[in-house]
Amino acid sequence: MFLNPVYFQLTLFADYGSLRYLFFSLCLLVYMTIISANVVIILTVCQEKSLHQPMYIFISFLSLNSLYGTAGFFPRFLMDILSDTHFISRASCFIQIYVIYTYIGHELTLLSVMAYDRLVAICQPLHYHSKMNFRMVRNLIIFAVVYPAVVVVFCVFLASWLPLCGNKLHRLFCTNWPVVQLSCVDTTVNSLAGRVLSVLSVFIPLFFVLYTYLRILLVCRRSSSEFRGKALKTCLPHIVTFVTYCISVFCELSLSRYKVDEANPFVTVVLSLEFLIIPPINNPLVYGLNLPQIRGVIFRFFKIHKMGSIA
Repeated sequence: MFLNPVYFQLTLFADYGSLRYLFFSLCLLVYMTIISANVVIILTVCQEKSLHQPMYIFISFLSLNSLYGTAGFFPRFLMDILSDTHFISRASCFIQIYVIYTYIGHELTLLSVMAYDRLVAICQPLHYHSKMNFRMVRNLIIFAVVYPAVVVVFCVFLASWLPLCGNKLHRLFCTNWPVVQLSCVDTTVNSLAGRVLSVLSVFIPLFFVLYTYLRILLVCRRSSSEFRGKALKTCLPHIVTFVTYCISVFCELSLSRYKVDEANPFVTVVLSLEFLIIPPINNPLVYGLNLPQIRGVIFRFFKIHKMGSIA
């Protein structure tokens, strides 16, 4: 029997009584930290002319994507923590799916673009400025934004037209595969589309980044120790960000295909929230603290304002 529910119920939320206010406060603090840290990175790159270079522009877009992805999750999540009922409209659910999945795709594509930037800078330093000019940077950013959006919209469109026989999602937020599993009809096309989506927006960028850093390591191996140290120092923040996000995305993809009804609710909650909390906090910390150019501008900014307030 086709129900085609107007609302979905997120069943992973539990009634914690007055503890909900503590959880709300902690999650609000995390969200405010994410917003503050990423806004600092964006403003630092925008206002400091010396940072108007490809690498720092890509970093600012990485922070902008963190704001985009968390905005698709946290406001609704904070409301659900305080609410006694956890229903989300069908339209809002698919919008949330689109935002979260494009956030994943944008992140991985931007990491690929940043890896390519480091590849050109280290392997072809004499041609860096001619290759990574304003036009190339603009085209890479457009590609990083449009490519995942087109791939995801196709998959979400297929899921949105499925006739559904239920409305219970054992999750904290809407994701594509649990919705598809509620369908009363054959979902082979959707399953195939989901795999194609994973390959196009997740695994191809991942393999490209791995290939890029492998080439960089090979070049560093044949170079002097001084050159190798400088190259690895500039690549280290990108590698840390890449590894962190790989782990987070792997957890999310594993959870999407796992029978979460049979899993420990605490494990499910942790795996669900990891890729929406860890990378948005990790990125500004890694780039803000490890890249001396960004760190110097931030410290100088706060030092000037501190001296101004004292005066």
